[in-house]
Amino acid sequence: MPELPEVENVKNALCQQVKGRQIQGVEVKYEPMVKNMEVEEFKNKLTGQTIQEIKRRGKYLVFYLDDYVLLSHLRMEGKYFVVQPDFELNPHVHVVMTLDGGKRLLYQDTRKFGTYHLYDRSINLEETPPFKVLGVEPFSLQFTPHYLKEKLKNKKKPIKSLLLDQSVVCGLGNIYVDEVLYRARLHPLTPSSDLEDRDLENVVKYTVQVLARAIELGGTTIRTFSSSHGVLGSFQNELLVHQRQGEACPTCQSEIEKIKVGGRGTYLCPNCQRLNIKENERGSSTD
Repeated sequence: MPELPEVENVKNALCQQVKGRQIQGVEVKYEPMVKNMEVEEFKNKLTGQTIQEIKRRGKYLVFYLDDYVLLSHLRMEGKYFVVQPDFELNPHVHVVMTLDGGKRLLYQDTRKFGTYHLYDRSINLEETPPFKVLGVEPFSLQFTPHYLKEKLKNKKKPIKSLLLDQSVVCGLGNIYVDEVLYRARLHPLTPSSDLEDRDLENVVKYTVQVLARAIELGGTTIRTFSSSHGVLGSFQNELLVHQRQGEACPTCQSEIEKIKVGGRGTYLCPNCQRLNIKENERGSSTD
């Protein structure tokens, strides 16, 4: 699944390619992707609108148009491509926007999980259903050890599960949480309420470091992700534990293990990330 760095790179690529272009026609081949209005209304409202700016909120792309704001979530397999008018569409292209000058902006999604919401520019996006449940941005001034402490206090869920919770901090996914926790020397199953202040400081520090480096390198290419330029990210070359089961830990040479946390495949070093649960927490699995 594209995570924050991948979505950030798609945003940057699209800004270069379609910012300032007018949408002259819209075709929706898989109607369930449009979530908050009828498809005909969606197409009519988009037609004639100019793409003024593209931003990112969590894992959402936010297209600012003349009169509307278009929210796009890539989900598991979503990709954007800008192509020439004679480009032959494959069966996985579900939304086609024809731009002035003839080029087309394609949304391709093999699993059809992607979503679209369209709102008036005047609306407070933070009050919309997609955004009102989102936590702070990892690069925002609000993402601090104190913020995490307040969010995680009295929570017995594993720290990995809560970092994946988009209502705590938005944009983090499976790959980057594994990398953050390894650098912070925290076992993914550590109850969140057991974290000390220094642990919280490390989680914040390494979250920012890992995501910034991943953005710099174009994201992580695992399975089928690529940017809208078709460029593959290279952060996978700097992954220290994720998908390195059986390899040597780069710090202590212990064998990297794979476990399940909340149903998600999770990679860790059993030596560098020892599980230390406070005595009064042993045997407790409730939140």
